[in-house]
Amino acid sequence: MQVVILAAGEGTRMRPLTTDTPKPMLPVADRPLVAHTADAAVEAGASELILVVGYEADAVRSYFGEEYRGVPVEFAVQAEQRGTADAVRAASEHLDGPFAVLNGDNLYDRSSIAALFDAGPAIAASRVDDPTAYGVLSTDRSTVTGIVEKPDDPPTELANAGAYVFPADAREWLDVEKSERGEYEITDVVARAIETGTVSAVEVDRWLDVGRPWELLAANEWKLGELDRRIDGEVRGDATLRGNVVVEAGATVEPGVVVEGPALIRAGAEVGPNAYVRGATLLAEDTHVGHGVEIKNSVIGAGSAVPHVTYVGDSVLGEGVNFGAGTQVANLRHDGEPVRQTVKGDRVSTGRRKYGVVAGDGVKTAVNTSINPGVTLSKGATTTPGESVTRDR
Repeated sequence: MQVVILAAGEGTRMRPLTTDTPKPMLPVADRPLVAHTADAAVEAGASELILVVGYEADAVRSYFGEEYRGVPVEFAVQAEQRGTADAVRAASEHLDGPFAVLNGDNLYDRSSIAALFDAGPAIAASRVDDPTAYGVLSTDRSTVTGIVEKPDDPPTELANAGAYVFPADAREWLDVEKSERGEYEITDVVARAIETGTVSAVEVDRWLDVGRPWELLAANEWKLGELDRRIDGEVRGDATLRGNVVVEAGATVEPGVVVEGPALIRAGAEVGPNAYVRGATLLAEDTHVGHGVEIKNSVIGAGSAVPHVTYVGDSVLGEGVNFGAGTQVANLRHDGEPVRQTVKGDRVSTGRRKYGVVAGDGVKTAVNTSINPGVTLSKGATTTPGESVTRDR
């Protein structure tokens, strides 16, 4: 089956991490986010991958090339991000027969995608506690009878999980009208499929829509939790590695370091001496974590350095970040309420009791900087010595 993977969006809700990097290429464990989607498609039997690209398209093209895991790859360009139906329409010249569509910024358990492909015309659904924030399916047993966006009174608890299988005729249904929010929506194509035939609802066992920085943390928690212990790099002296820890070839762990998995230390990374890494933590390629540093449940981007007597918890650091000696990240509100973060101008709850800083590429903090929970530091932002950062910069 041909599989269209939507990977063209800018990821504005993920700023500043997506200032130069397309959201589908943000790191989740040992590969980009969209590669996990592609893996699910390949393992479910995809005959061809068609990646719809747009924002920073070359990064996606470079990663996938002409073939991925033995499956041919084609690219379609959505020059302007005008909605999901428009994205699939950009790929329509490559389509010949029934096809699947997957969101490149969603994680799925792979067995559920295989079940979706087997079900024929179908839509993936996830049972959620509060469906009002999603497209919600109406069903008659396992057959979809309708879909409604963000209803005040949801007909079911089944949220649209952003994965579809369409009949060949759907290629001719992509010229839909603009929705109220001014986009061409794939849910209108689903509605047409429901009108003309039987569409099955396939419940996924696990699903995550990765749209905001704390969801990137959740994605890494999920995928790091699937790692098996492997030590290919150099572990020196009395360093202690507990649980499922991966040290890739070319990485170095110095004496006195304690790493409690799940954790992934990628090629070129240097840890220690006397550092503590714990929780679901990714240390990307060529990172440096130095003496007296504690990293907890965080993503540290490629080429970033946290070299001296610093605490970073429940945080996401982009590429080329440097935290000065004594930088301390606070990750807990004193009132115990979930930490809030500004997303596209709105202050929203992360749903996380513990949540630290999001630092864009090239951020540099000065010595003894302290950073409040939920603060965002834009690309290239700096601090002054001894500064307490309480607001976004």
